[in-house]
Amino acid sequence: MEYRRIRGTDLEVSAVGFGVWTVGTTWWGVKDRNVGIDLLQRAFDYGITFFDTADTYASGDAETILREALGDRRDEIVIATKFGYDIYNNPDRPGQQERPHDWSPQYMRKALEGSLKRLGTDYIDYYQLHNPRLDAIQKDDLWAELDKAKDEGLIRAYGTALGPAIDMRQADEAIESISRRKAPPQIIYNLFEQQLGERVFQTAREHDVSVLVRVPHASGLLDGSVQRDTTFEPGDHRNWRVTTNQRRKEWLEDGLVKLERLDFLTEGRTIGQAALQFVLHDPIVASVLPNIYDAEGLEDFATFDRARALTDDEYNRVQELYARNFDLPEPAGAQR
Repeated sequence: MEYRRIRGTDLEVSAVGFGVWTVGTTWWGVKDRNVGIDLLQRAFDYGITFFDTADTYASGDAETILREALGDRRDEIVIATKFGYDIYNNPDRPGQQERPHDWSPQYMRKALEGSLKRLGTDYIDYYQLHNPRLDAIQKDDLWAELDKAKDEGLIRAYGTALGPAIDMRQADEAIESISRRKAPPQIIYNLFEQQLGERVFQTAREHDVSVLVRVPHASGLLDGSVQRDTTFEPGDHRNWRVTTNQRRKEWLEDGLVKLERLDFLTEGRTIGQAALQFVLHDPIVASVLPNIYDAEGLEDFATFDRARALTDDEYNRVQELYARNFDLPEPAGAQR
């Protein structure tokens, strides 16, 4: 396993991390807790040391499962979790709808105390604002309280997990503020979805902070697990992508056409490994967090660096295809 430093911090993490939400919730088909614990332990055996969770996932249970699986390995792993959603005064909402945020310094302290208890630790390595909007990112009192928690040894570093709800009209201002504060951003980025990455990477380089990437397999399109006739169980996080014929076409049907045009990437590697190598090709990326929900996928992703390495020519060919929308018509109103 390759390891990289998260620039802007003193944390070193495995280049492939583990997004605990796939085993700590039921949104990705893992309903057996013992299966989830086994996958987390197997991941560690493969050399994965970076585990990313959040207090809002299953109302904290996605933190508890990490303690159960790897509590005896605490000093050998890097734990990232998130705060911001008020899980104490707002119950789970159906369909993964967002709960209300609370960005007050007082709530951050309450959330931090709860996460420390559930994780069974006295410090968190990487503490992230969870899907903040610009108003939260600009709260000086919140950042000041995070600095105090860092000085107290309760957290080692902090960052920001940006979600799709970030107002793209304010994205540049938000990214600049995050990077200036040395709060490395976590974003969605993959072969098919690069819009935010185009803005984040350059600013991150200017401030010498890393970027963390989630959803590198486009929710299953880029790991071979989604086919044209795939259906998702009730409660699966991906159902929102196919709720209308238009959404289904733009994500699933067009995505599979794009996938066919990436056949050249599967010589000497799987498409799942190629997707990870593509994201990690840029050294500004410290770690990528694939959605791991079975032993086969875990092995495929954890051994990405044993496959044939992605060449610069292949990387550039992908970017040329992306710039042309893989030769598909642009969706109405699309911006690049």
